[in-house]
Amino acid sequence: MRDSAKWVSAPEETAGAVLPGVPDDADGTRRVVLFGPPGIGKTTAAGVLGRRLGLPVLRLAPGPQDARVPYAGLLEVALALPSPPARELAAELDEAAGEPTAPEHGGAALRLRRLTAALLRDAPPMTLVVDNAQWLDPASAAVLSWALRLVPGLPAIVAERTWRPESGVHWCGEDAHPVRVPPLTSGQVAALLSPFRLSPREVARIHACSGGNPALALALADAAPRHGDRPGGGEPVLPPTARRLVGEWLNEVPARVRELLTLAALDDRPDLELLVRLGGPAAETLLARAETAGLLDIGRADGSVRFTASAIGTELTTRLTATARRHLHTRLAEASRDTLRRDRHTALAAAGTTDPRTARHTARAADRARLRGEHALAAELSLLAAELTPREDTEQLTERALTAIRDAAHCGDLTRSQAATRLVLEHERSPDPRVNALLTLLDASGQRLNSADELFAEAVHEAAGRPDLVARILLRQAIRANLNEGAPEQADALAAQAAALARAAGDTTTAALALTMQARVQRVLGSPGADATLERALSTPRTAPVAANATPEHLAARHALFDDRLSDARTLLLPLLVQAQRAGDAEGTVDILRGLAEVEVRAGRCAGALDYAARARALTDSAGLPTGPVCYTSALVEGTASRADSALALARRGVDASRQEDNRVFLSRNLFALGHLLLVTGRPKEALEALEEVRALEELQRVRDPSVLRWHADLAECLVTLGRFEQARELLTGTRRTATELGRDSVLPSLARVHALLDAAQGDYDTAARRLTDAADRLAHLPIERGRTLLALSHTERRGRRRASAREAAQGAADLFTAHEAHPWAEAAAETLDRLEGSPPDRSAHPGLTRAEERCARLAAGGASNRDIAAALSVSVKTVEATLTRVYRKLDLHSRVQLAHAVTPAHE
Repeated sequence: MRDSAKWVSAPEETAGAVLPGVPDDADGTRRVVLFGPPGIGKTTAAGVLGRRLGLPVLRLAPGPQDARVPYAGLLEVALALPSPPARELAAELDEAAGEPTAPEHGGAALRLRRLTAALLRDAPPMTLVVDNAQWLDPASAAVLSWALRLVPGLPAIVAERTWRPESGVHWCGEDAHPVRVPPLTSGQVAALLSPFRLSPREVARIHACSGGNPALALALADAAPRHGDRPGGGEPVLPPTARRLVGEWLNEVPARVRELLTLAALDDRPDLELLVRLGGPAAETLLARAETAGLLDIGRADGSVRFTASAIGTELTTRLTATARRHLHTRLAEASRDTLRRDRHTALAAAGTTDPRTARHTARAADRARLRGEHALAAELSLLAAELTPREDTEQLTERALTAIRDAAHCGDLTRSQAATRLVLEHERSPDPRVNALLTLLDASGQRLNSADELFAEAVHEAAGRPDLVARILLRQAIRANLNEGAPEQADALAAQAAALARAAGDTTTAALALTMQARVQRVLGSPGADATLERALSTPRTAPVAANATPEHLAARHALFDDRLSDARTLLLPLLVQAQRAGDAEGTVDILRGLAEVEVRAGRCAGALDYAARARALTDSAGLPTGPVCYTSALVEGTASRADSALALARRGVDASRQEDNRVFLSRNLFALGHLLLVTGRPKEALEALEEVRALEELQRVRDPSVLRWHADLAECLVTLGRFEQARELLTGTRRTATELGRDSVLPSLARVHALLDAAQGDYDTAARRLTDAADRLAHLPIERGRTLLALSHTERRGRRRASAREAAQGAADLFTAHEAHPWAEAAAETLDRLEGSPPDRSAHPGLTRAEERCARLAAGGASNRDIAAALSVSVKTVEATLTRVYRKLDLHSRVQLAHAVTPAHE
């Protein structure tokens, strides 16, 4: 017996271990059966439950070889318990071993049951854990089942992969509580794989591939590339360890079930209707077997079916020969009712051949998929069309391959982009399409392609002697230098070279794009010629289509946002959004949605900002785009308009993603968002750490213009709050000097606000109040910033013992925040007003409400209208509405009737 029974006196968790979730209703249950596929964490879950019971654990762990040895498990128990009944049971088993037949009937069987029951009854307090119970021999299971009925107080935890509740009563007891060990969540998988230092994208892929099975996730992570790109091309293949584990799952179902599952794996959107047509009368029974085995989820509302782990489908298709695969695709084409799916399977049935008719038909199907918005299917069909094109038709093959690269870019499918690029490079000899393919791949990859240097070198080699092609390569290098390397001066020089070469070659489109890039980095560097360069870019004609987020108009909108010319920015962005959406450009659409979200939140249109940010996040997720940019924007919007906790989570996610993606620009931005949110939620020490890193990164990237990323005022406020007055004064003075020199008046009010806080911290309340009043007057077009400044004025006036002025300023801030639906700031203003009331604490007040909220709630519960409450509290009706909204949310109420029962009514 490989694993003999052993005592575990105090099961301990490994530091940082990720534990599977165990339902709380299993606590206190004396008999529990844990079930689930291999690797799901049943052993760990058994340890969790054993630890909760607080008793020493006797662990029995039979192996496959023990299942065929009668009473092997019972002997392990007897040998592990040093007591007279245990020795007597062991002797009885030894004697039985010498008999020609096992003692399954008659007196010998009764003696074994009596001795086992006595052994368990007289044993010291313990929890019996039977791991891998599917290999417990049936004779031992029968005896233990009988004995456990006579010792109901003995806790028993059984972990078994094959048992299911619907199969009948478990041997450990009729009252056994069945628990399917759940898969790990995405967050738990990320924690489990943290030692591997994988990118967030790779962790998300492994979570989907493993279905949250920890053993499979670890096997996949162990084989994942630590640096660089995932190998492109071809069908994915699981590493050997993962294949063995998935093979164990599949071996639990018969061959007919596996055949039907293989058909599901070959379809990109399998549903019950399709599988029933393919499987015939037995299909529903076969699918039920697959669901019982935990391989398939068939209970979805839309009728679709989904593998619980995508690795199951991958393993099933990997096992197929090329001939078998083509045959199954032919069956699927005949059974499919959706014309696009039928075309897909027809093309895949012809894979490995060249067929001009099928290639043409598949290319048309890709066009239809693109029009339907199914970009992932369009990418697959475009690549199939290229692969099916006869090699002698080089022009057609190249055109289709370039289309495939672009389609794959729209849905973030880097693997297909790389495969299509290889097709061009293998069969095309002209430099134009070869360079086009390489540059399209670079554009498609965004920040995810770590082998970009090699591609650039290859592109330069192909473009030798062609200034127009070299200009396009230099432009991509400039973009990469700015984003990935944080080197704007190098990007400026590269963009200038690209613009000059493009003009000389007559390529005005590339010249306009290069000038746009040059203007972008010149603004960052604080170069005086940035505006003139942008004007040149805007006036340069473009003869070819350009991605909306690469146009000079988009940059002009960004500059308008930096200068707080919000109406101009919005006017420029809206038509660009239409352009990007019509082109099916996911990355461009996300960039423009982000810009609109930032415009709207700065203008105080919080509801619109939340909508734009949500759309940007959804498209980022569906297209598989880098998450750093959208996390930054969403964090700022959520922190202003919704909830600080969700905003902080987004900012931290953005920081992690930007570090993994080596995107220094958005690392700075996400750190700024994180520092800002920590500051406004009262954590200046943590905020200081994030904002100091922003300062270091901005200095490293030679960012001089303070309007591009406005971290300076927040860092100075941290320094003031922490008593570092001279450091704050030095930062404010230097930033104001640079802003004035560059004409960046938009940053001056926030600097004045923090300078006022510095004055107040040093006791000069009059000067502070004057600065804040002047700053607030200059911010009439920026309601959130004006409200923040009025809130600072209220705090200053209160410290100067001018409570009436403090209340007036706080009320003004509250009215602004409420009118513009800036909920976190409205709550902060309400708390300030609450403190200014100075009323003694009310012992009957609800602990979750501020005093202002409590008073408003009591008036409403007493029957007062919103207008009456506003008059009684000397606030606006909008403030009352916002306050009651917070009350309902905090108390989980939905009506005034419920409110009247939750708080004591007031009659005023």
